[in-house]
Amino acid sequence: MTQIPRVQLEKVAEAAFPTRFGQFRIHGFQGRRGRDVEEAVVLTMGAVTGGPPPLLRVHSECLTGDVFHSLRCDCRAQLELALSMIAEEERGILIYEHKEGRGIGLLNKLRAYQLQDGGADTVEANERLGFKADLRDYWLPPLVLHHFGATSVRLLSNNPAKIQALERGGITVAERVPCQPLYHATAEDYLRTKKAKLGHLLEGF
Repeated sequence: MTQIPRVQLEKVAEAAFPTRFGQFRIHGFQGRRGRDVEEAVVLTMGAVTGGPPPLLRVHSECLTGDVFHSLRCDCRAQLELALSMIAEEERGILIYEHKEGRGIGLLNKLRAYQLQDGGADTVEANERLGFKADLRDYWLPPLVLHHFGATSVRLLSNNPAKIQALERGGITVAERVPCQPLYHATAEDYLRTKKAKLGHLLEGF
């Protein structure tokens, strides 16, 4: 009989977190699933329970986009859109997971960039490196949401896999809110591949 890995969540820190988008709280979490250990940073604003389902963004770390403003992807634009929408509503949750390069890690992501410069798309590049097109799973976010008592959310995402993972974890996705900011022309092929090969719900491609 297959054993289901035991999952645990530990909150390790919390602090005030002023940003140009507004005043958030920043939380550090560590999750364990069997032998797997995963960390996440979570930003919250306002009361996330006791009213309509809050906005939620589950964002995968993208050093090249989020920090260095890469135009190969739309990751930073999605992050900023999410923060601004949460700030506009004055309540919501952003879960920032360490899932660089769709889970392959930073240096492998740079190797994938090199393959993309040679003509591969993002899926082909990951596969040529010996990985699946997308290694991410999303077992940690439902644990975080249950910690906050948020069992129903409005998910700011284009990725059906996130909807499925949240619902498997006992979270009701009351609404999927598209996360499709303006993008640079250099990210167009990247977005087309996400729609055609990964099933992302993108309009205009």
